Amino acid sequence: MKTILIQVGKTVNKHFIAGISDYVERINHYMPFDVVTIPELKNTKNLSEEQQKQGEGELILRQLQTSDTVVLLDEHGREYRSIEFASWLEQKRNTARRLVFVIGGPYGFSPSVYQRANEQLSLSKMTFSHQMIRLTFAEQVYRACTIIKGEPYHHE
Repeated sequence: MKTILIQVGKTVNKHFIAGISDYVERINHYMPFDVVTIPELKNTKNLSEEQQKQGEGELILRQLQTSDTVVLLDEHGREYRSIEFASWLEQKRNTARRLVFVIGGPYGFSPSVYQRANEQLSLSKMTFSHQMIRLTFAEQVYRACTIIKGEPYHHE
């Protein structure tokens, strides 16, 4: 199974970039994992929130294949403890050809992206910047991989 993280806009903080790169490299020892960055829309000052979500949504949908299992990282999604997420990920690895996680732009997702999604996942009830969620999510995927393999990264 191929796992992909689609994100809208570049990560700008050099510390987050370094951390994300480190975790992506680690994850790739366990499973194929790629990060696809969709460029931010231009002239967003002239666009409403809805227009921005619509434009970003079109770019996200272009990245998807019909058979993809699409999981949106969304505040209204299901929350898991790390061990539960590892079990969920292992089950998906056995059933999905391509598992695609999506981190949207600052205003969330367009209705068409919500319609295309198979599931929604929330990393916390707290609010984090999109930049920080990228790092947090990469770490949780790595943690799940080590839990699946029974390695000592995660402590009970």
